[in-house]
Amino acid sequence: MPINAPVVANGRSYPVPRTCAIAICLDGCEPEYLEVAIAEGLMPNLKRIRETGTDRLAHSVIPSFTNPNNLSIATGRPPAVHGICGNFLFDPDTGEEVMMNDVRFLRAPTIFSKFYEAGARVAMVTAKDKLRALLGAGLKFHDDRAVAFSAERSGDTTKAEHGIDNASDWLGMPVPEVYSADLSEFVFAAGVKLLKEMKPDVMYLSTTDYVQHKFAPDEQGAKDFCAMFDRYLGELDALGAAIVTTADHGMKPKHDATTKEPSVIYMQDVFDKWLGRSAARVILPITDPYVVHHGALGSFATAYLPEDADQAEIKAKVAALPEMLEVLTREEAVASYELPADRIGDLTMVCTENMTIGTSEDRHDLAALGEPLRSHGGLTEQQVPFIVNRVIDVPNAPVLRNFDAFLYATAAAALEGDYILD
Repeated sequence: MPINAPVVANGRSYPVPRTCAIAICLDGCEPEYLEVAIAEGLMPNLKRIRETGTDRLAHSVIPSFTNPNNLSIATGRPPAVHGICGNFLFDPDTGEEVMMNDVRFLRAPTIFSKFYEAGARVAMVTAKDKLRALLGAGLKFHDDRAVAFSAERSGDTTKAEHGIDNASDWLGMPVPEVYSADLSEFVFAAGVKLLKEMKPDVMYLSTTDYVQHKFAPDEQGAKDFCAMFDRYLGELDALGAAIVTTADHGMKPKHDATTKEPSVIYMQDVFDKWLGRSAARVILPITDPYVVHHGALGSFATAYLPEDADQAEIKAKVAALPEMLEVLTREEAVASYELPADRIGDLTMVCTENMTIGTSEDRHDLAALGEPLRSHGGLTEQQVPFIVNRVIDVPNAPVLRNFDAFLYATAAAALEGDYILD
């Protein structure tokens, strides 16, 4: 059934799209990647779109990790609303550390589920499977109006669970290697094919930051990725979709410029020295199954302190460390970062631009890091691109957030006519 009224999701109203509204999340896309590639003539489509559309910078949510930001984009709200405040969670009631990729952790409906309930056609393609279930929450796949699958598991998809049988065969591309740029290319190729065949009203395409962890903006691997993305962006644009291109977080070098060794402060070791072994507990929300990217080292961490600890004194000691940029209490972090109070520790720690936070030195196996460490999670990776292929009234950072993507994509799509198809 057609949509005949704006769709409300989590207190925000989304216009009725007259053409497909697409949000593209370029995982780890520090704005410099696009600037370098455009300057070298590798992204003619994006260059044109920036000149003829709307070009802004936005802020991601903190921590600037994948899961919190993808779910913020998917719900249009910060982690305080949707509950996903990291890739990884410590449950103090059970003493367990668990991945936050289960739908039970999601506290708000997605924009996609609300559009689906209203009768729209919705599609989501992600690079990694860790996001697929969360993004597909609330969807049913029996009526050809919903598709949600990951490139990583594209050979295993079924219509009953993903809205499509064997997405790899459907697309005519092999299942990509997880640690490769091919994983993201699969996402874009699937997006183009879905736009032509399914003609969704709303579509979300989310990539992997393998390339951005591996290559600096001026290195060939990064340039090749940008050129590849630009080709698919041109196809999506030519088909008439209203597109917002943004990112979940930026990416910065996190290594010594001379030795190329990772720059890390191991905060569990620090707390053990100050308070006694295991008296405090440091949690790294960047932790996920893909540690080859980053060795579980990012620029944000949270710490649970002993009940009898002097939190003010410990906060002051942590903040005095030269590696730290900002240290907040739970209450302060809830207010500043819009985080759920029950899913963070007594302190949150954000380190400086070229530094990361670890737990204990003996718990991090960095042997798999083939290149100097590049990572994210902190305030210095909060600025991201926000580019719309239409002229539309959009503010700039810090007011503009990456999770405004569908608000502006649907607004732009509401101004348009039908698809431009061959």
